[in-house]
Amino acid sequence: MSGRNSTTTVGSLPDTTAASPLVPVALTWLVWAMFAASIAALAVRVRTGFAWELPGVVAVDGLTVLMWVVVTFFSGIVHSYSRRYMAGSRLKTSFFVTVFGFTVAVMGLVAADHLALFGALWLAMGLLMARLIGIVSGWEQAQAAATVARRYFVASSALLVVALTALWWATGATTVSGVGAAADTLGGPVWLVAAGALVLAAMIQSALVPFHGWLLSSMTAPTPASALMHAGFVNAGGILLARFAPVITVDPALMLAVVAVGGASAIGGKLLKSVQTDIKGKLGCSTVGQMGFMIMQAGLGFFGAAITHLILHGFYKAYQFLSAGDQVEHTSPSEGNRHTTGRVTSAVGVGVTLLTGLAGGALFAVLTGKGTQVDSGLLLTFFVVFTTLHAARNAVQHASLPTAARYGAVPAVFLPAIAIYAAVYTGVSALVPVSPVTTELTLLHGVIAVVFVGIYTGIETGVHERSQRLYVALLNAGQPSADTVLTTAEDYNEY
Repeated sequence: MSGRNSTTTVGSLPDTTAASPLVPVALTWLVWAMFAASIAALAVRVRTGFAWELPGVVAVDGLTVLMWVVVTFFSGIVHSYSRRYMAGSRLKTSFFVTVFGFTVAVMGLVAADHLALFGALWLAMGLLMARLIGIVSGWEQAQAAATVARRYFVASSALLVVALTALWWATGATTVSGVGAAADTLGGPVWLVAAGALVLAAMIQSALVPFHGWLLSSMTAPTPASALMHAGFVNAGGILLARFAPVITVDPALMLAVVAVGGASAIGGKLLKSVQTDIKGKLGCSTVGQMGFMIMQAGLGFFGAAITHLILHGFYKAYQFLSAGDQVEHTSPSEGNRHTTGRVTSAVGVGVTLLTGLAGGALFAVLTGKGTQVDSGLLLTFFVVFTTLHAARNAVQHASLPTAARYGAVPAVFLPAIAIYAAVYTGVSALVPVSPVTTELTLLHGVIAVVFVGIYTGIETGVHERSQRLYVALLNAGQPSADTVLTTAEDYNEY
């Protein structure tokens, strides 16, 4: 576009051990040492139930050590991957320091008990992530993306400050644990302000619709930073709701609203993904939808399920982003390809998909006891069925196996996977210091479920593709901020 000719020189990959700055090497080893220490702390917690606290400041419980293991593992992977990814970059040391600082901030957040410390670390976490998004100082689009993200994160922190102040005002407690202990006294306008602000803060941080703009505008971040963002940062909304579960569960009406908000984002993310054409954009919209499922589980009162979801989603998205280049190679456009939603048209394929989904839900209900009674646990199992249906459908459609082998492999793979998921959910729930808070099913729960099924079915059958107006609306809603879009490749030259 610029009229200049360039010569591309292809050579060997950079040697990460040669002339590597000391800081990246030291921080990588330190993070993996922290991971090993976190594993040891988790083992001690599981075997002895030991908990440690600095009264009024930090409290290390089961959720804390579990998240330490998860966070340090993802951070270790990102540090190790970045040794080669950032090799030769003048930003290497700055990038590693910021990633390590982000890791420490998250580890502190999940251990923080004092309300002021929790709020400060929440803000620090957001500012450090915004720094990673705009790590290339000379790139205008990266700086614009960092500015967009920073505004959202500051807004989230401001809402959290409102919530924490209201909770302190209502209970007189200055700690997260103190607020939880006094939750029975909450109610009225002050509680409503606090609970509403908590939910909004979680929605922004987890990029739920309509606050997904910062996530779709953050594609200027280096790939390992994107992996850390989608595998860890966006999960903070689930951690926030789990920490303040006693506040959220005061009123079933608020919990129902949280379910509705999560459901809207789960469907919205899937719709937005259907009009994306680039790998990172699709992964971003997928995250929006998956965070919606996480918030739904919290709204149903199953905070252990929400934590399980964010952990498994973290593993999945870390892998997806770090292998994004491989995905581009395998999905190169050809004349035979067209952008459309694939469908399982074979009657046998439809039958295998439906039976696998129903069997998966039944297995989950048997192993966990959720869904065996007419309460919010039934909806939890209902969404497990739909998740299994979606995954089974993709497998039936895309697996490169002979037809008969593919149909037999789907239940043989997915049913054991559901059993493993149920076991992980049970184990995580035992560590999360919040008991499930089941609520009675109401007509509104049924309406949400019916609407969810209707829209999901419409997407799967491609009905939404017939409306040009809907397509344009989704295309507009899925656009990043205009200032963050790179229109000329020559505008980006780190060196």
